[in-house]
Amino acid sequence: MNRYFMNKNEILNSVEQAFKEKHFCAYYQPQFNHSNGRIVGAEALVRWIHPEYGMQSPGDFIPVFEANGYITRLDLYVFEEICIFLNKCIRDNIKNIVPISFNVSRYDIYFASFIDEMENIRKKYDIPVKLLRVEITESAVIGGNEYLANTVERFHSLGYIVEMDDFGSGYSSLNVLKDIKVDIIKLDMIFLRGEIGGRGGIIISSMVRMANWLGTPVIIEGVETTEQADYMKSIGCDYIQGYLYSRPLSESDYLKLLLEGRTGQAMPHMNFTENIDAGKFWDPNTIETVIFNNFVSAAAVFSFKSKNNSIEMLRVNDKYLAELAMNMTQKDVIKKHDDLIFDDENRKIYIDTIYKAIASGKEEECDTWRTVYSACCGEDTVCIRSSMRVIGRAENEYLIYVMIRNVTIEKKAYTALSASEKKFRTAGEHANIFCWEYEVDTKKMYPCARCMRELGLPPVIENYPEPLIENGLFPAEYADFYRDWMRQIDEGAEHLEAVIPLTDDRIPFHVRYTAEFDENGYPYKAYGSATLVVDDIK
Repeated sequence: MNRYFMNKNEILNSVEQAFKEKHFCAYYQPQFNHSNGRIVGAEALVRWIHPEYGMQSPGDFIPVFEANGYITRLDLYVFEEICIFLNKCIRDNIKNIVPISFNVSRYDIYFASFIDEMENIRKKYDIPVKLLRVEITESAVIGGNEYLANTVERFHSLGYIVEMDDFGSGYSSLNVLKDIKVDIIKLDMIFLRGEIGGRGGIIISSMVRMANWLGTPVIIEGVETTEQADYMKSIGCDYIQGYLYSRPLSESDYLKLLLEGRTGQAMPHMNFTENIDAGKFWDPNTIETVIFNNFVSAAAVFSFKSKNNSIEMLRVNDKYLAELAMNMTQKDVIKKHDDLIFDDENRKIYIDTIYKAIASGKEEECDTWRTVYSACCGEDTVCIRSSMRVIGRAENEYLIYVMIRNVTIEKKAYTALSASEKKFRTAGEHANIFCWEYEVDTKKMYPCARCMRELGLPPVIENYPEPLIENGLFPAEYADFYRDWMRQIDEGAEHLEAVIPLTDDRIPFHVRYTAEFDENGYPYKAYGSATLVVDDIK
């Protein structure tokens, strides 16, 4: 189809026919959690497919619609298309339907009956309000925060989640955040155009930190490279929208995405050396040298304020999380500081080491016991070896680069721990415990090192649990029972446990499962363990 850009008169002459013959189409751009690749939502975008002139750019016809009073009619049209689509998904029992965001313009806000007409459409198609999210641009505030605040409150009273789009692009961002109680903030990658980090990185990381303090999730739009997505994840923003994962999709392509259960595949990581000025590594005083010399380590960057000895995590890499071995996310560490829960004695050791690093200008090291917590693994006490170095300073504030290593096993070898203390997860290697992870979407099982060593299992088991039923690890009389467990996990069971005889010798093990759920409440992973049942009767 040839594409022709219509002028203003051609747009206005074609608009009635377009509404009548449904030339406007809703396209959907998926939003993903970059930490696990799962779809968490989508934004609906309008496209005009003219039968003669082809696809028309919203940037061309939207301003004309706004100036000539058609925009509210178009927004209600798109909202109805979304409801028709969701109704079809519900009737067809599509699994894992995620919320769809729709745009509300400032013209809609000042249209007296807009929300009532929206609600009539939603009720007509019987769409649960939890599947719809209102997206208001920051420019909608122009003309009065109070009226918009009342509008947002009306949406909240009806059960809608409200997103603020293009946050930070206008002149009243902080006033908006102060006066209007939005639920989600959307940022644009414009702050990171051209380079990762730098002044733009400082601005956008500050926005994410501010949102975290307010308990407001952040979605970053316009993400095109893995480098950008990884940077955002490292400062506590997991939610990604952009061409890295998916362009806007037609209804049929988006439905196919949901039906296939695809979780999205990011582009391969770029070559590390292509993203760095290699010359800086020859200068021993640059941050690049510090990171380069320790690039294989688990690392984080935090801010330390000497005025009150407070610590605020700013960046965390994946290896840092792996070293904690608690299935935590960057957001857990940055927002909740779930890795920095010390008793008084260990906190003093940690703070004293920071001051040593400040005074010496060199790397300083300490070992501290901490309590770490995650939703899936519960609570554990671990010993972490921290190596710190100051990489930036201002008045009463210091930027600290820290590398960590989990030394719990070594410490336990030399220290008598209380019998009531919980065992660290990796201590399962020295006990009668087998552990594994199960991916709900892929039906893949990932066994622990002990499973592989003592049971001869491969690193990945496809179509779990069938291969282990076939090889006799799960006895035949328990096969259907165990298959039903997998079905229950797929359907959302949180915890399962029972004593099951395993292997040909029918040795009793206490088998447990704990499921992990994504933002929309769908099961994502399950963590399994099998503990030998010890007979205490002599």
